[in-house]
Amino acid sequence: MKRGLKWVLYGLVVVVLAVVLGTVLPRPLLPRPASAAGAGSTRILVLSGPIHTDIAVPLTDDVRARFGFVEAAGVPIAHPRAQWLIFGWGGRSFYLETPTWSELKPMPVLKALTLDRSVMHVDIAGRIVEPQAAVAGFELDQAGLERMLAFISNSFARDAGTVVPVEGFSYNGNDRFFDAEGSFNALLGCNTWTARALREAGLRTGLWNPVPPSLGLSLHVLN
Repeated sequence: MKRGLKWVLYGLVVVVLAVVLGTVLPRPLLPRPASAAGAGSTRILVLSGPIHTDIAVPLTDDVRARFGFVEAAGVPIAHPRAQWLIFGWGGRSFYLETPTWSELKPMPVLKALTLDRSVMHVDIAGRIVEPQAAVAGFELDQAGLERMLAFISNSFARDAGTVVPVEGFSYNGNDRFFDAEGSFNALLGCNTWTARALREAGLRTGLWNPVPPSLGLSLHVLN
């Protein structure tokens, strides 16, 4: 019994150490060249919850054209009050079956901790108030924005070139789910996807950011 408890404690120490090192060790190792790190032209937002992060991009004409397929699926990106398009990637079972904590079920949790298929979640928002603890803004130059949008677009799974909506699931009526590329697990989950998208944009993240506080601290310290 004591030996088992000792190994549990060792495991917890390893996990904590991994999260700490993953937060402070930068990825990429070296900062961007000075010529690419100047003031950006487009502000994007990272939205943080207790366990999940999303990326919000301004709903410009270019973004509406690039992601027109989400409007065809029911996301009202042409609404006059829509200012932001919000993207998140996550585990299919947990994402679809847990719109609120009160609806938490054992099977989605088990799949999230092991292996699950993935989905993209797309939503819209009007004005997002800054500053606030759950919102972090970053300025991107045009090249960084283009790389990030391309990464997000490529995260949607396609069947014969067509994005595949997940029918029958929505949190608020204005959002939709879509089949996504990649498999989900707790070690390489939604927040590591967000971190990868931000690195495509030219930002630095931690080496491994599995939870929102780790990612938020890395972004604050390393950028």
